[in-house]
Amino acid sequence: MTITARRAGEEGRPASRLRTGLLAVGTLAVLVPLVFAVLMALKTDRQAASGSGFDLPSPLELGNFRTAWELTDFPRAFAVSLLISVVAVAGQLIVSSLAAYAIARNWDRRLFRWSYFYLLAAMFIPFPVVALPQVKLTSMAGLDNPLGVAVLHILFGISFNILLYTAFLRSIPYELEESARIDGCSTWQTFWKLIFPLLAPMNATVGIFAFLMSWNDFMMPSMIIGDPSMQTIPVVQKIFQLKFSSNYNVAFASYLMAMAPTLLAYLFAQRWVMSGVTRGAIK
Repeated sequence: MTITARRAGEEGRPASRLRTGLLAVGTLAVLVPLVFAVLMALKTDRQAASGSGFDLPSPLELGNFRTAWELTDFPRAFAVSLLISVVAVAGQLIVSSLAAYAIARNWDRRLFRWSYFYLLAAMFIPFPVVALPQVKLTSMAGLDNPLGVAVLHILFGISFNILLYTAFLRSIPYELEESARIDGCSTWQTFWKLIFPLLAPMNATVGIFAFLMSWNDFMMPSMIIGDPSMQTIPVVQKIFQLKFSSNYNVAFASYLMAMAPTLLAYLFAQRWVMSGVTRGAIK
């Protein structure tokens, strides 16, 4: 090893240690609350009310999950949340990918180029600014229900999704499409048979973001859905929060049940998410 390389390695050690320390702090910031929630959800009422939250539960109280299941009517709320999330994810994947494909392949046309900038400008408008008009419009259109919430998620997600899709589409060689057209494929066939499968990493990225936003959303369902019996899990948990006020173990059991689908979805798609983010950032 040369003297220059040795000096470079010694100079890089403090920065490496700093990054490692920051990563460790970030990891603990995620794991500590999760461990706390799991331990609390497995405790009895007496254990939850006394002692430290990090004390190991003895004995394990699995009945907290059953109590939370019954109090929140979890199957119904889960079905409503799942319906909204599935429709929102599917809608965002289809609508955003088609719009981004049209913009990316017609970038030299002013209408498409300015449409891209117009959609990006919508990212700077927070939902609370347009909340009241959306409530009024959905009520007038008869969409004050879970379907209306899913439609709004699709519309509000277009701006960010097009930003991701457009950057990714620019990395796909146009020669592939020319080959497909030589073989007789139309624009529609080229997109669905060639481009859309190539968008798999970005589809996973957009899908997981769309799922997290729709599954964890509290504000939009609480304002749009008029029927209390058709509310989502976050809203139902808020409604029954008074019942959980003295039963922290039941509350944390409910939170874990609501969080489980998001963890499973991320664990399933995380490798495609990272691939989509890195490839979309490089032209």
